[in-house]
Amino acid sequence: MLGAFTRLADAGLGCPDWPTCYGHLWVPTTEAEIAQANAVFADTPVETDKTWPEQVHRIVAGTLGLMVLGLAICAWREKNIPGRPQKHAYVLCVLIVIQALFGMWTVTLKLWPQVVTAHLLGGFATLSLLWLMVQRLGGYQWSFQGLAQLANVKRWTVIALLVVTVQILLGGWTSSNYAALACVDLPTCQGYWLPDMNFAQGFDVMQQIGPNYLGGNLDNEARTAIHFSHRIGAIITTVVVLLLAYKLWCLNHPDSRRWALALAVVLFVQVGLGVTNILAHIPLPVAVAHNAVGALLLLTVMTVMHRLYTLKPEKIISEEG
Repeated sequence: MLGAFTRLADAGLGCPDWPTCYGHLWVPTTEAEIAQANAVFADTPVETDKTWPEQVHRIVAGTLGLMVLGLAICAWREKNIPGRPQKHAYVLCVLIVIQALFGMWTVTLKLWPQVVTAHLLGGFATLSLLWLMVQRLGGYQWSFQGLAQLANVKRWTVIALLVVTVQILLGGWTSSNYAALACVDLPTCQGYWLPDMNFAQGFDVMQQIGPNYLGGNLDNEARTAIHFSHRIGAIITTVVVLLLAYKLWCLNHPDSRRWALALAVVLFVQVGLGVTNILAHIPLPVAVAHNAVGALLLLTVMTVMHRLYTLKPEKIISEEG
């Protein structure tokens, strides 16, 4: 959420250097410090309302990195204890290092969309792996009778996870290319069902680096193509997740029905936030909430998948005891 807030508040370059901020461990605060920073970084003068979100985000990210390192050390020390997710912790540690690199490149490559989107996906991946570790260490499982009937639901869970991930990728690409306001009407876009769009430019992942992507460099037709794709992705995601919720409900089990309802509620909240973003022209609190609930939707689907792939047969107790 801090990363989303930083990006949506146009504070991604609030500190033009890395890991310091205008050469400071915190941010330049006094008039003398600001004047000196402006002299050194003449192309990117200090904007105090943007320096602190960026630096707070960095400090929290660094703290998270230390905590993940602590998890890896604990996993290594307890490697002989059965059930400890040792490899899981090591993968998390590697991922957090990669995230730090993408955080650095986000600044040094001046918000290059490919790096910004990859940094967003890395954040979602880190959150997902941490949540999966909670599930594994907590021993959360479902108990079902007739496990054979769940094969179809498992397949739908995999499909839903892939679709939600692609939609998050499209959302990140929309945000990093400043395409969220390419269409400000619903259900049409710029008054048309099929507006003029340039998909080749909008999804050109081989575009050159620099000099600065703050505000975006694409023309309107390219941004419209990105925004329109995200809308179509939202429709597909809604259908797939609702079908998964329906299949979970049809299992007629209290646990599966609770998670079916959870999926439906989170999905409809996310759709509502997306519609509000368009009609209200991306208010910052709503845009940040849209990122947060997108993460919640991903975690909900992942939880269902974990429950389905780790469930155990339900013990049947006879009348004789």
